[in-house]
Amino acid sequence: MAKDNKNTKVTPFASAESKKTLHKNLEFTATEQYKLLRANLGFTLPEGVKCPIIGVTSSMRGEGKSTTAVNLSYVLAESGNKVLLIDGDLRIPSIAKKMGIEATPGMTDFLMGKEVAIDKFKSDVLENWFIIPSGDLPPNPSELLGSHRMETFLDAMAKKFDYIVIDLPPVNIVSDALAISKYTTGMITVIREGYTEKKELEKCFRQLKLSNVHVLGCVMNGSKSGKGSYGKYKRYYKYYRYYSSH
Repeated sequence: MAKDNKNTKVTPFASAESKKTLHKNLEFTATEQYKLLRANLGFTLPEGVKCPIIGVTSSMRGEGKSTTAVNLSYVLAESGNKVLLIDGDLRIPSIAKKMGIEATPGMTDFLMGKEVAIDKFKSDVLENWFIIPSGDLPPNPSELLGSHRMETFLDAMAKKFDYIVIDLPPVNIVSDALAISKYTTGMITVIREGYTEKKELEKCFRQLKLSNVHVLGCVMNGSKSGKGSYGKYKRYYKYYRYYSSH
């Protein structure tokens, strides 16, 4: 976490970037949409899973997956759940910058077997919201994410938390999201209207299906269709149905 000194107090989540990102600072329309996303998960998560592990990915960069992961984890914690957010993008991480926190120690420290207390990652916003940044960038992120150490770590965290949300790299660029998918309950795919190319989206779903990934649904960012607060989510299940029927 960011540190204080006598002259300048640096407060986590007070950075310009976090003010643009975090749910509680957004306009009413956006906050309601994240709450609706939280509600929709109740229909897509398998029954009987004590701690769902939710991966958040996309087909391309720039679709808003990291912002979605941050705010999904936040609204889940806001409703009283104990939630862990992990920056699993070990190539171009962004959670630490978005939240105004230090990037190290982080996920790679756990995967390298270093002793780090999980309480170190408790956020200053909600006491039941924990954020693990990427840590130092490794030379082999895909191998680490798909490793037995990652499985062991997630199993241990699942005993401590109600939800785990992992921000992951785009499916069409690297294999990281597919490598860790065997340890997740399911994936959310983020799509940006007017930006995501149809062929890239189809390629993304094809790869997810070949890897037997359970797709929980899709989040449509930047949608200009629909009216009122819920316009962006009118097509939330459209792409999920497309994936499921092919």
